[in-house]
Amino acid sequence: LDLALGGGWAENRIANVVGDKASGKTLLAIEAAANFARKYSKGKIRYRECEASFDKRYAAALGMPLDRVDFGEPLDTVEDLFEDLQRVIAGAHQPELYIVDSLDALSDRAEMERPMDEGTYGAAKAKNMSQLFRRSVRAMEKSRVTGVIISQVRSKIGVSFGRGTTRSGGRALDFYASQVLYLSSGEVEYRTVKGEKRAVGMSVRARVDKNKIALPYRESSFQILFG
Repeated sequence: LDLALGGGWAENRIANVVGDKASGKTLLAIEAAANFARKYSKGKIRYRECEASFDKRYAAALGMPLDRVDFGEPLDTVEDLFEDLQRVIAGAHQPELYIVDSLDALSDRAEMERPMDEGTYGAAKAKNMSQLFRRSVRAMEKSRVTGVIISQVRSKIGVSFGRGTTRSGGRALDFYASQVLYLSSGEVEYRTVKGEKRAVGMSVRARVDKNKIALPYRESSFQILFG
C-alpha cells in the first residue's frame, strides 16, 4: 500500500480514504496515527470521530498512543469541522495529523435547522465543503498539518457504466485532496476452530484514484486479520 501511494500518505496535504462498510478505513487511520507518532515524537494527533463508534481499546492495541491523541469536542456539522480545523491550523507549531472519521456523519447547520419532513439534496453541505477546503488547504501546507478524511461510498442511481458509487459532499474533496484511495472489501477468510467455521480475516483491494505526489491508478491488495 505504501508503494501504491508513492511512499505513504502525503504530508501537509489532504488524503481522502473512501470505501465500503467494514473495508478497513478506520484501521488505516489508526495505522496512520501510530506511524505518525513514531516519526514525530512531539507531533500532535487530532482524531475527530463523528460516528460515536470508535473503540479506544482496540486502537491502543494497534499502536495508537491515546495519551497523545486529542479527540476534541463532538462535531455535528461541516461548519463545526471548519471552525475546529481553523483553530488547529492557527495553533500548530509542530507537525500535526488531523483525522476525520467520517465526513458522511456530518450535516450542515441549514439541514439541522430544517424540519424533518422537508427534503434535502445536500447542496448546502457540498457548497460549505468547497469553501472549507478552499480556505484550509494552503494554510494546512504552511502550518504542517496533514489531513486524513474518511468517506463512505454511496450508490449512484441509474448508472449503467463506469463506477456505480460516489461519496457525499460534492466534488470538493476530489479537487483539493492530493490523494484519493478507494477501498473495496473482498473475500472473507474462514478457519475451522474446534469444529466450528469462523471468519478470521478478509482481503481488501485498494485503488489510488488520485495521487499528486506519485503515479496514480496504482492498486494494492492486503489482508486484515480480525482481532
